Amino acid sequence: MASRGGATRWVPALIVIWLLIGAIACGQRGYFTDATANCATTSTILVTIVAGPLNYLGINPRVTDCNLPQPSP
Repeated sequence: MASRGGATRWVPALIVIWLLIGAIACGQRGYFTDATANCATTSTILVTIVAGPLNYLGINPRVTDCNLPQPSP
């Protein structure tokens, strides 16, 4: 039986590095210092973190319209 220990060690590390690069991209774009906190801003930050290194290839994810359903009266 082959050992899968190698893959199980580097995959979580790769994911953490990917997300850290995404957080750095958010910081460089000034998303963490923006005073307005709304659904679109939060979504843009999350998408940018998940997109990670793709931001450095010129991809700029933004969420422009975020309409949440309203509770019924």
